[in-house]
Formats: sequence, structure tokens, C-alpha cells
Amino acid sequence: MIRIGILGGIGAGKSYVAKLFGYPVFNADVEVSKLYKKNRKCYKKLKKILPDYIKSFPIKKKNLTKAVINNQKNLKKIIKIIHPEIRTSLEKFVKKNKNKEFIILDIPLLIENKINQKNDILVFVDAKKKYIDKKLKKKYRGDIKIVNKLKKFQLGIERKKNKSDFIVKNNFKHNSVKKSVKRVLNKILSNA
Repeated sequence: MIRIGILGGIGAGKSYVAKLFGYPVFNADVEVSKLYKKNRKCYKKLKKILPDYIKSFPIKKKNLTKAVINNQKNLKKIIKIIHPEIRTSLEKFVKKNKNKEFIILDIPLLIENKINQKNDILVFVDAKKKYIDKKLKKKYRGDIKIVNKLKKFQLGIERKKNKSDFIVKNNFKHNSVKKSVKRVLNKILSNA
């Protein structure tokens, strides 16, 4: 099994590109959302450390966002609780898909949190700033404060690009992005 890790900045379209590979995708953001909705153990831990923000189950993401905007240290507290759960979900995903040719890892802080392995193939999603800004304004309803706080936890874009084995240009036009993904897959297969 070949593991492909998807890298890129916030709003570059990593999840979109990950799906285009056509293989099982581990999407960390989806897994985190499931935790907030279904995991009472996480809820109790988060409520204990963030009682001013976490008041009811299921956890509302906007309350966690407020906690992070009000105090950067809260993000580290949240990560400490959430990440072990995500790592467990990832292990289950890898085990379940061990017979697949490829698995795709769509994990926002893949290299920052040392989740990637030495043999992982890293693909960087490159998108123009104007497309990213438009997408982020829509997603966060103009509240870019949270995006700026999250960026502080990420490696710089150029460093991620330099660590990558391949680059997929995301111009947010389906057919050209799909062709770019196909080219990368063909190169990976020819080197395997």
C-alpha cells in the first residue's frame, strides 16, 4: 500500500484534490467533526478545560472557534485532547484499507504533527491567493481572525512545497485539476 499525503495551505482545496485520486481518503476534518458530535469522552475532557465555551453535547464547532480566537493557548489544549483520538481513527483506517493500492491522507497538520511516515508520497496542492481568499471569506463568513491563528501552527507554504514530491495546481476548474491529479498518479505508478 502506498500512502499519499496531501499538503497545502488553508483553503487551497486539499480535500477536493484528495477525493479526485479515487482511492480511500482519511479526512481528518471529517473525523474531528464526528468526535464533536458523537464522542462523549472528548466532550467531557473539553468541557473540563474550556468550561466557558463548552456547555452542551454535541460540541458546537463555533464555541471552539471562539475559544481559540479569545486565547491562542486554547488551541493547544484542544489539540492535546483531539489528536490522540484522530491518530486512533487513522490507525483503524490504515488497517481497514491495508490491501488497497493507495490510501490518501487529508490531514491539515500532517508534517507539523509528524503523522507522515518516511515512505509517504507528499503531494502539494498549489492554488492562487485570490482563489483561496475568496473561498476562505465564504467559509468563515469574513472572520479571517481564526484563519490567521490557524496559520501560525502550519509550516510556511514554501517549506511544505519543498518537502513535497509532486505538485497539483488547483485553479478550481474541475477538469484541469483532475488531469493534474491523473498525471501525478501516473508518475507515482511508474516509479513504484
